[in-house]
Amino acid sequence: MTDINAAKEKAKAAVASAKEELVGISLDIHSHPELALKEERAARTLSASLESNGFAVEREAYGIKTAFRGTWGDGPVTLAYLCEYDALPEVGHACGHNLIATAGLGGAIGLKEAVDPSLVKLVVLGTPAEEDLGGKVMLIDRGAFEGVDAALMVHPAPLEIADPPMYGVESVTVTYHGRGAHASVAPETAINALDALVTAYQSMAQLRHHIRRDARMAGVILKGGSASNVIPDVTVGKFEVRALQPAYLAELKERVIGCFEAGAKATGCTYEAEWMPGAYAPMNNNRTLAATYKANAEALGRKFLNVPVESTGSSDMGNVSWVVPSIHPTFTVGAFALNHTAGFTEVCATDAAHDNMIEIGQALAMTGVDLVLQAGLLDEVKAAFGARR
Repeated sequence: MTDINAAKEKAKAAVASAKEELVGISLDIHSHPELALKEERAARTLSASLESNGFAVEREAYGIKTAFRGTWGDGPVTLAYLCEYDALPEVGHACGHNLIATAGLGGAIGLKEAVDPSLVKLVVLGTPAEEDLGGKVMLIDRGAFEGVDAALMVHPAPLEIADPPMYGVESVTVTYHGRGAHASVAPETAINALDALVTAYQSMAQLRHHIRRDARMAGVILKGGSASNVIPDVTVGKFEVRALQPAYLAELKERVIGCFEAGAKATGCTYEAEWMPGAYAPMNNNRTLAATYKANAEALGRKFLNVPVESTGSSDMGNVSWVVPSIHPTFTVGAFALNHTAGFTEVCATDAAHDNMIEIGQALAMTGVDLVLQAGLLDEVKAAFGARR
């Protein structure tokens, strides 16, 4: 075997040997779901595992309480494996972040055992708050990706895709202010904040029928009133706009603002819109790096969907992908379920899901071997990144 193939065999064996530990961590994270920037148990558990596997670990990295940074090696190539571990309200780990965290951890463990520390600087970043608040955007702003040559992470999903498109997304909370009144005694004195919010919601619903197919819009009413006989003076809604192209996302954002203004003008209310800082960017998949990952995963028997996909989600990994060459492949977990549902939460704690997670950790480790040992590959990855930017 060539040196690369021998190293890949070592990487696969190391991930397989760590299976019991990785599955235990996954189940612990899954059974203790923690929301954005509250993932103290998950960050503590993952940091302890990194230390036990020979990594130097900085806790509360970059001034973020539930972020961490593990490092090993001092070579000329710097690779970052990213771990996510926050959960969703009510449905817990319905996006499988327990599997993301352990696949990334497994990939790092595998690469560490496969190459000499003089050849690579291996970084494992704990990236909190993906489901809300944009932890990776915070990390970018604080310099976490400076000097990184490539960033790798994976995501469980219904389909196996090497380079899935991911929408950019802008999120906003809109608050309408009117004047309350008794709904029967003196409705004529009111300025109905609920009417304003409903008008905005309906305007967006009508707009939704006339946007491009590579875009999405959604929203919910968070506060609509407290009693049917009291006309609300304050209402609150939360909305999001998604698009695969940054320019179209900006255009849609302006049209949504028009919907908010329509609600205010139609009712006489005032409003304020608070847009989430650090909007998620569309995913800038590095085609060369994705192809390398795909070849390694296929060597393990993984089967990929090879037809175009339009309906996807969003991630703050998109922001990372415009800073350093990155991949964000999706992988199946042994049973069909849709992300952000209770069914997906259940699936992500099964034996089948963990078997898949181990294979994906191996594919990540093997891809790292290629980046470190295959002459010219990292230059090709960087060239592909420059071409897309």
